[in-house]
Amino acid sequence: MQVLGSWDYCGNMYAHNNTLSLEGSQEIVAGNTFGIDLGTSNIKIYNYSKKQILNERNMIAIERGDIIYATGDMAFDMYERTPDSIQVSSPINNGVIADIDSMQELLKKMLTKAAGNSLRSSNYIMAVPTDITEVEKRAFYDLIRMTGVKEKKVLFVEKPIADALGVGLDVNHAQGIMVINIGADTTEISVLSLGGIVLSKLIKTGGNKFDEAITAMIKKEYNLIIGRKTAETLKKHLCSLDSEQAQSMTIIGRDVMSGLPIEQEITSYVLEEAMEEQFHVIVDAAKMILERTPPELAADIIDEGIYLTGGSSNLAKLVDMVALATELETNVYNNPDESVIRGIERIIAEKAFSKLATEMREKIYY
Repeated sequence: MQVLGSWDYCGNMYAHNNTLSLEGSQEIVAGNTFGIDLGTSNIKIYNYSKKQILNERNMIAIERGDIIYATGDMAFDMYERTPDSIQVSSPINNGVIADIDSMQELLKKMLTKAAGNSLRSSNYIMAVPTDITEVEKRAFYDLIRMTGVKEKKVLFVEKPIADALGVGLDVNHAQGIMVINIGADTTEISVLSLGGIVLSKLIKTGGNKFDEAITAMIKKEYNLIIGRKTAETLKKHLCSLDSEQAQSMTIIGRDVMSGLPIEQEITSYVLEEAMEEQFHVIVDAAKMILERTPPELAADIIDEGIYLTGGSSNLAKLVDMVALATELETNVYNNPDESVIRGIERIIAEKAFSKLATEMREKIYY
């Protein structure tokens, strides 16, 4: 297993690349461009002019059906703690927009926060999953148009391509690259070469499924009911690559029998056992993609290994299972939840990758 370091594409390194040249469209001034990665769990927005990334929870709290009470991290803090009059939810499910009205309001507030002032007329580059329908892709296109921001151009890049760029790879070469992005609701497994996607598979398992499995296991083993946020905290503190073996953590939950809150010590072994079934789903899908990969590209993947990204990719047991099942080196990014937005940052900053962002209308509908 190899842990990759963080990459910094800001500052003087790319200051000389101040424009994007797009085939079939007018030149874009990169200094007035925003990159957007809408994940089920987090929304990431890159402001090129400030060289900053806004990374907040993709959640919105709505009071009495139509009043926005809170957004982002503040809304997540309220999750599972609100009265019936306030509903907290994520507008994106399984990688696609489920509530476009809430997503419009949330995105507008996040863009305003990322800009630091009133939004000027800007360009937008958004990452979208590969293995979704054209109608679902069109929803991402309409989202920017209907948000009310002043857009010059709306461009799109497929997430696996941005993902590979974000960990420092050059996707333009004739070389096979395998990336497994493990998000909150979905896992996208892709093989890339020459700036395109050779194979891709989207499976509906990820961090939220891991949390559900932890919740179910703790209820079964300890007769203890816990919430999603507690399950997520357990997963991050006991199962990540930074955690030591056989760690434990004390949590508070509601006892099934008495109905009273009690304390319970939970070990990492219990969590790994709970999540193992979901890990097997990811491993089996990865092996299937490898079996379908053309021999020449497979040879490249054997040399370079597999790259794990996404917010749920740094779980020690999962990394070990992928490496053992595929018999390949498994590379893990230090900031896995920001790999896609870092890739969009490179598309904006480096002229060599600018053509990887295309207009949705031209690519899908013409």
